[in-house]
Amino acid sequence: MYLSAGRVADAAGGVARRDAGRRALRLVAPNVVALGAVSLITDVSAEMVTAVLPLYLVAGLGLSPLAFGFVDGLYGGAGALVRLAGGHLADRRARHKLVAGAGYALSALAKPALMAAGSVPAVAAVLVADRVGKGVRTAPRDALISLSSPPGAQGRAFGLHRAMDTTGALLGPLVAFAVLSAAHQDYDPVFVASTCFAVLGLLVLWLFVRDRDGAAGGSVRATLTVLRGARFARLCASAALLGVSTVSDSFVYLLLQRAVDLPVRYFPLLPVGTAATYLLLAVPLGVVADRAGRGRVFLAGHAFLLLVYGLLLSPLGGAALVAGCLALHGAFYAATDGVLMAIAGPLLPEGTRAGGLAVLQTGQALARFGGSLAFGAAWTWWGPHTALWAGAVSLATAGACAAALLGARRSAGPDRQEAEA
Repeated sequence: MYLSAGRVADAAGGVARRDAGRRALRLVAPNVVALGAVSLITDVSAEMVTAVLPLYLVAGLGLSPLAFGFVDGLYGGAGALVRLAGGHLADRRARHKLVAGAGYALSALAKPALMAAGSVPAVAAVLVADRVGKGVRTAPRDALISLSSPPGAQGRAFGLHRAMDTTGALLGPLVAFAVLSAAHQDYDPVFVASTCFAVLGLLVLWLFVRDRDGAAGGSVRATLTVLRGARFARLCASAALLGVSTVSDSFVYLLLQRAVDLPVRYFPLLPVGTAATYLLLAVPLGVVADRAGRGRVFLAGHAFLLLVYGLLLSPLGGAALVAGCLALHGAFYAATDGVLMAIAGPLLPEGTRAGGLAVLQTGQALARFGGSLAFGAAWTWWGPHTALWAGAVSLATAGACAAALLGARRSAGPDRQEAEA
């Protein structure tokens, strides 16, 4: 009898778990899925360019590590300041889709311009235009995800979006590799294919994404007042501290390529390993963040990045080094990218959601721009090994400071998502 009762209880528990899983899936709004599809297609376009860019600039145009650090930082940080304008405009008019669409359109127009850019200044100008488009669209898009999702499912929603986005990041380098191989190392066909994907993403946005009705925001001053909130201000400070200590993806891949003497033709495949791990972990870590604390997962992600630095500094080599670095690099992004937005969203009123996220993203992007410049300079002056040691020490210190800043809310239970970082 006890056995039968136990089986009944187990069956009931299984049904309850399946019902909970279905309820969890229903918490992800169709708008979030549509935005994920746009990001997937657009990221194929973007990552096709990103995958070949380091090799094109360093091997093709002959940039020094310092000059590459400047261009790479510019590529990552050029859209930082316009995020504030894009976020504020989306809030002011309550037109998140329209503003995001303008950003996607600008990036799409920049792709074919790369074919005509034959010098470093011209390439830099085109990359700035592309990143300005990204800067304009990012905050309105993330605000739409946040506004379309209940507070208790923010991590899950951003996790699903980032998983779809990362699918594009996974496919982009593969498409670039295939096109580059078929075109006998000619970069122009890569840029043509990238343009086609960008236009397709814009079309999906126009047809399937819906704006969410909400209160319009106020002035720029009203947007900036989000920094008066102690919790949000601490989050911004933590993201900036960690951002300035983050070695950019391009430098990680260049260091890895040097460490294992990877043939040049395989270089565009390195981001695939990062993207594959990110894709596998984005949703699970988003769910874990909702349940166990988003701040804890965010900090753990930077510990994964510190392990990447440790592996690159170790005597380990060959396939083990490549697999370990790329797996940890993907885990870093899965635990930080969407999770940071999931932390911030519930802390911001609806009328300043896009603008507030833009403030956070701008601070982080500017910090990473400074970090890229600093690492490029350190590599030029001290060499890659010493520069990476300095980066590791900096990240460990920043992680300790961020843990202290975010630790004030650790006593909050995981069910209090509106206050949990």
